Amino acid sequence: MAPKVICVVGPTASGKTRLGVLLAKQYGGEVVSVDSMQIYRGMTIGTAAPTPEEMEGVPHHMIGVASPAEPYSAARYVQEAGAAVDDILRRGKLPILVGGTGLWLDALIRGHGFPAGHAGGEVRARLQARLDAEGIGPLLGELERVDPESARRLSPHDEKRILRALEVYLETGETITAHNARTAALPPRYDAVWIGLQFEDRADMRDLIDQRVDAMVEEGLLDEVRGLLSAGLPPKATALQAIGYKEFLGVAEGSKTTAEAVEEVKLRSRQYAKRQLTWLRRNPDVHWIYWGKNRDFERALQLSTEILSTHGVC
Repeated sequence: MAPKVICVVGPTASGKTRLGVLLAKQYGGEVVSVDSMQIYRGMTIGTAAPTPEEMEGVPHHMIGVASPAEPYSAARYVQEAGAAVDDILRRGKLPILVGGTGLWLDALIRGHGFPAGHAGGEVRARLQARLDAEGIGPLLGELERVDPESARRLSPHDEKRILRALEVYLETGETITAHNARTAALPPRYDAVWIGLQFEDRADMRDLIDQRVDAMVEEGLLDEVRGLLSAGLPPKATALQAIGYKEFLGVAEGSKTTAEAVEEVKLRSRQYAKRQLTWLRRNPDVHWIYWGKNRDFERALQLSTEILSTHGVC
């Protein structure tokens, strides 16, 4: 049987970090962050990474494990986070996966990995050169011949995924479609119990997101961005394209005001929260806990305990 893990999910600002810590303290667990930006060092304010005070002595994994200057993929995350989860299990502890990066979390639970192919390797370089010289049309036509399902599924504007699909086929001889069909039939690596947090009234979520952004600015988000630039991080680095950092990069460079950046961060954060909810609602296994005007963590812990008991987590 697959080992049990707890997944605490929800949109940004929904209280995942706090509930994860409470569950870890109650069940003798350790937290594994599932956040595509919290993996970077030196990016704590804009990613809302938990502080030592918020961790309350609970071990947290996969936070600040990579330089913001280096590329970091979902495949690498699954490999490293999977090792952390397995180590927690070997020590007789309960892994509690906390975060809102749905693709990474789903991949970690499935544990079947991603299609082979060396992103950034020789094949990708050749494909990129063709894209620059010919445009996406011929490449999409080639994908239609070898993997028509992927070609139909992908937007002609999604150049990155079109190149990836071709790269996988050219390097392995197997299409992404075939890989996904083959792995979908395999049992998951972990037996996940899903607990989701969201607000009954969407307006309350928007208000809390706005408050969080204001708090980030007060805590020094602009100084954090300037510190990353001073350390040599190029403005085009992937890490600086994250919500909050991209907008305040404009402030640091003088192309926008702080007030303009704040409003953009609030808007993009609300849009991101909506996308997170859309992703999570596809999962019928999520047990949702709905907040009222305020977040009642004592009640959430009680409801979570009942859910986990029903699923054999004592």
